[in-house]
Amino acid sequence: MTIRVLGCSGSIAAGSRTTAFLVDDDLLVDAGTGVGDLTLDELLRIDHIVVSHSHLDHVLSIGLLADTVSRRRRAADRAPIEVHALPATIAALRTHVFNGVIWPDFSRLPNPERPVLRFVPFDVGEVLRFGARRVEVLGAAHTVPAVGFAIAPAEGAPAWVFSGDTGPNPALWQRLRQMSVAHLVIETAFGDEDAALAEISGHLSPRTLAGELAQLGAPTDVHITHIKPGEVDTVMAQVAALGLPHRVHALASGQRLTLR
Repeated sequence: MTIRVLGCSGSIAAGSRTTAFLVDDDLLVDAGTGVGDLTLDELLRIDHIVVSHSHLDHVLSIGLLADTVSRRRRAADRAPIEVHALPATIAALRTHVFNGVIWPDFSRLPNPERPVLRFVPFDVGEVLRFGARRVEVLGAAHTVPAVGFAIAPAEGAPAWVFSGDTGPNPALWQRLRQMSVAHLVIETAFGDEDAALAEISGHLSPRTLAGELAQLGAPTDVHITHIKPGEVDTVMAQVAALGLPHRVHALASGQRLTLR
C-alpha cells in the first residue's frame, strides 16, 4: 500500500497545498487543494474519499473532482464516487456546499439514479474495507465533528495513522496503544507562541503535542502536518527541542510512504 502526500499545509501559498492523501490510486483521505495536482487520468481512478471533517481546507476538492470526472465516468458507466464521512459532516456538505448555491449537488447529478457522488455515513470505531485494505475510523477532538483514520494494507498489518485535525484527545492514544503503528501523521498547526489560539481552534502546538505523544506506546515515525506556510522551520525547531523519543519529520507534499 502506497500513501502519496498531495497536500499537508495548514493553508495555501505558492508550493503549499491543503490536506489530501492518495492511498494507492483509488482512495483519497481528505480532499484539500492538493488534489488539484493529480492528472486527469489519476483523478478518474478515484472511487472512494474518506473525510475527516467538514472544514474547507479538507473538502474543497470534492466538488471540483466530481465536476472534472463526471462526463468520463458516465461514459464509462462507472459507479458513483463514494464519500465516506460522519453523518454530521455529510449534513454540513449537503447544506453548505452541495446546495446549488455554492456548488451543484453532484449527489443528484447528472441524475438521482446515477449520480457522480454518493454519500456514505460511518461512525467512530467503524472499520471500512477497500479490497484488502482496512480503514478504522478514529475519534478526534475538534471544533466540528471530526475523525482520524488508521489505514492498514491488510488485516493485522501495521497501520498508517492520520490523527485528523484534533486537540488533546485521550481516546486516540488509548486506541493506538492497542495497535501496531508504522507511521503517525499528526497535526501541529501553530507554534508555542500561538498556543492559546491552537487550543481555542481545536489544534495542537508543540507543547501540547509533547503531552499527546507521551501517551503513545513504542517509538515510531511521526510526521508533522498542517503547519501554516512560512512557519515550518519555527514549529519544527520547537518540536525538535522537545527531545521526543520518536523519529519526527515534517511532512511535505510529494512524499510517498509504502506499507506492506
